[in-house]
Amino acid sequence: MKAPPWRGIFYPKTAELGLTLLPIPEALGGAGVERSPTSNALIFEDLAHGDMALTLGAISPMAFVNTLLDQGSDAQREHFLPRFCTGEFVAATTALLEPRATFEPTAPATTATATGDGYTLSGSKSMVPLGMDAELILVIARLADGGHAAFIVEGTPEGMTRTEESNMGLRGAQLATLTFDNVQLPASALLGGKPFDLQRFIDLSRIGICTLAVGTCQAVLDYVTPYVNERVAFGEPISNRQSVAFMVADIAIELEAMRLVTWRAASRAEQGLDFHEQAYLAKLFCAEHAMKIGTDGVQLLGGHGFCREHPVELWYRNLRAIDTLEGIASV
Repeated sequence: MKAPPWRGIFYPKTAELGLTLLPIPEALGGAGVERSPTSNALIFEDLAHGDMALTLGAISPMAFVNTLLDQGSDAQREHFLPRFCTGEFVAATTALLEPRATFEPTAPATTATATGDGYTLSGSKSMVPLGMDAELILVIARLADGGHAAFIVEGTPEGMTRTEESNMGLRGAQLATLTFDNVQLPASALLGGKPFDLQRFIDLSRIGICTLAVGTCQAVLDYVTPYVNERVAFGEPISNRQSVAFMVADIAIELEAMRLVTWRAASRAEQGLDFHEQAYLAKLFCAEHAMKIGTDGVQLLGGHGFCREHPVELWYRNLRAIDTLEGIASV
């Protein structure tokens, strides 16, 4: 079977954007630009204006790099980061979500048990972007003492299997379920060589997920506004009907609120201030209103909203995922 275009063509082309190159220190081959959650949020938002699924796959290596810079050790940075400075696309990703209805991001069921010279990883991760092809995977697990840790898994070690998922949306992100059956990892795989600040990782990722929602909802607004002005029914543009005009106005209002709460959380993160509450509120608000905006976008096009001739059905399907995503888009 021929590989889909996002595997062989699209993602390698995104390497030309240099997203992973920016925050990496010059000594390691990068641009040496100080990591900026606010700038990253703006980048994610702009990219998601086109296709949220492809954006998620394109920024997954960037999220990996950001987490490595944030919580990795000097030795790990020196070992892995130069790989992202060659101009080639490196399929790297993060794995937090698990295939359980009762999943709680701060309490992963995947476990890591210390052995004599490393760790044994067991459990499953779901909705992992680039999961079928990723050569570097940051896996979040629970330690025996109840603490959290992140492990850098290279390639496909013995005991690890990958299963491609088929979901309602985010199809271009190449989501996969990864299963770890007593996978043996060296001690050097432990990110930072110490317990992992999982809550900080989740909060930074929630900001990134919110920016994906904002960018996609902006695309909805930009598409439906000219449509309702040009679509004529009963001798006049449908935007002349108050029910239509008010719906478009509500999209614009809700979108602006989504953008502002997201930017506030990103700004506090950049300033080194506590941003846990702001990131949580942003995720809660964006998850609720992104689904509403996606639904309204389809509704405004009437029967056309159900057709793939128009992109609103794609945006609707992708926006439905905002509420379920965790730990995949760290800014």
